[in-house]
Amino acid sequence: MNIRKRYLVLFLFVAIALGAVGTYAGLYFFAGGTSSNENIASSDRNLLAELADQQETIEENMGEMSKVVDAFSIIKENYVKEVEDNQLIEGAIQGMLQSLEDPYSVYMDQETMDQFNEQIESSFEGIGAEVSMTEGNVTIVAPIKDSPAEKAGLKPNDQILSVDGESVEGLDLYEAVNKIRGEKGSQVMLEIRRPGVDDSLEIELTRDAIPLETVYADTREEDGKLIGIIELTSFSEDTASDFEKELANLEEKGIDGLVIDVRGNPGGLLPSVQDILKNFVPKDTPYLQIEDPSGKKERYFSDLESPKEYPVVTLVNEGSASASEILAASLNESLDYDIIGETSFGKGTVQQTVSMGDGSTIKITRFRWLTPEGNSIHEVGVEPTIEQKMPDYYYTNPVQVEEPLTYNQSDDKIENVQIMLEGLGYEPGRTDGYFNETTQAAVEAFQQDQELNVTGEVDEKTAEVLQTSIIEKIRSSEDDQQLEKALDTLTQ
Repeated sequence: MNIRKRYLVLFLFVAIALGAVGTYAGLYFFAGGTSSNENIASSDRNLLAELADQQETIEENMGEMSKVVDAFSIIKENYVKEVEDNQLIEGAIQGMLQSLEDPYSVYMDQETMDQFNEQIESSFEGIGAEVSMTEGNVTIVAPIKDSPAEKAGLKPNDQILSVDGESVEGLDLYEAVNKIRGEKGSQVMLEIRRPGVDDSLEIELTRDAIPLETVYADTREEDGKLIGIIELTSFSEDTASDFEKELANLEEKGIDGLVIDVRGNPGGLLPSVQDILKNFVPKDTPYLQIEDPSGKKERYFSDLESPKEYPVVTLVNEGSASASEILAASLNESLDYDIIGETSFGKGTVQQTVSMGDGSTIKITRFRWLTPEGNSIHEVGVEPTIEQKMPDYYYTNPVQVEEPLTYNQSDDKIENVQIMLEGLGYEPGRTDGYFNETTQAAVEAFQQDQELNVTGEVDEKTAEVLQTSIIEKIRSSEDDQQLEKALDTLTQ
């Protein structure tokens, strides 16, 4: 490679590395994977200043990048087939980000970025689940409320192994997402590995339009007290304003307490959760801390004079991530409000995106968010102050049978069936996985009620209807023990 070309290639890499300086199109503040549009002006200026400083540093130390340029040259001049420059450059960027071993720092080319931006519009089409890359596996963070993913029974921490029979191993997160998403009405078969389940599961879903309505409000009368309930399914651009409207309506009704339900909420915009917290945490207490790459911590305060006159509790589970965890932890540490449920997901980092000027983007972990007292929950989660599990049938798994399950057999799948039957009001007699006469009678009663062929054996059709019935009961929130515990806590 001649000297002129060598320096041209080196300059190209430097230009790519610093593309945001000359072609700055906007930064987005991330918490859970969705962009923001406010409270970042000073952060924008800081990042741009740092990038300008980096330009001088890189130009002074261009020799350190000579190995990259040598590799570029070797491939271009020696590989058996012709390779486009852009392919190698984008591959180098991908490789640098992958070397960080951070599932939240990724490179998105122009096409991927266009698809990603759909997530902050009014709706998008697909299965409706927030996913992340965890230890190299495409992992469900949480299904979206009323989505095909929720209706099919996908759960937090489910790992997607293949899509329509094609493995997703080796794909980056956005390549995998592109395979999973599709047009409304189209079907997709996912192979799922679920923690605690020996065999992989095959779950078929029909894609649909996924509305991004994020705030749902209700009231419950308990022991003569009116309790408001606000469920937040994610934190999008309109969530804070919608929350404030619903909260005002509840307060006009004279609520005596409030439940904020962020179970299954995978997070979203940091400014959105900040605006919600400003309704509760008074100005003398920080509601959040942000730690930058240098270790400097900044505390954030509201202008609120005093806290609410009524008590508040937050509901969380393993699908509560990022901004949801900020909300729960802040209300607990700032105001000693109880957290009820199960330990949350554990995402304590904040991402920014940097435009590369050609429609592509780098999303990079840049900050850690900390609780008001300065604690990090990353990869640990927020522990509830009051632990409360759901009924056993909430934790059952789809039963996939090749041969019918029948009398006198013993199997983990039978244990699953027994727990489902018990949850649906039938009496299997036991839940230890042994298929006895009482279990057979319960299967027969279920088959008769569902107008199935009454055999007393769990065949493929019976297992399918059983799973559908359980999912419908879960979605009805009929036995929501966590909500009941929250209501009990507020009315004591």
